[in-house]
Amino acid sequence: MIDFLIQSFQIKSMSLWEAGMLICFGASWPFAVKKTYKTKSVKGKSRLFLSLIIIGYIFGIINKIINSVDFVLWLYVINLILVGSDLFLCLIYRNRKENI
Repeated sequence: MIDFLIQSFQIKSMSLWEAGMLICFGASWPFAVKKTYKTKSVKGKSRLFLSLIIIGYIFGIINKIINSVDFVLWLYVINLILVGSDLFLCLIYRNRKENI
């Protein structure tokens, strides 16, 4: 167990670049979720696009679990939760009159 924890926090060069990518991608999701929640408008949002991003994050999580568990796994999980929240709000608000 201790070896697993030590190994999961070791920083590898590739993980730093991957972390940078996920931080950049993930920086916009809180704003998108807040806007969707506040305006209750999903006009212009694509459920297919959000679903594909979620699938990509799931593949990233699986890759991390199988090949190299490290701190980047948590960035994938956070991004997955944020995009999932936006998709959830899109499903809730999709039938509102102003979205049609």
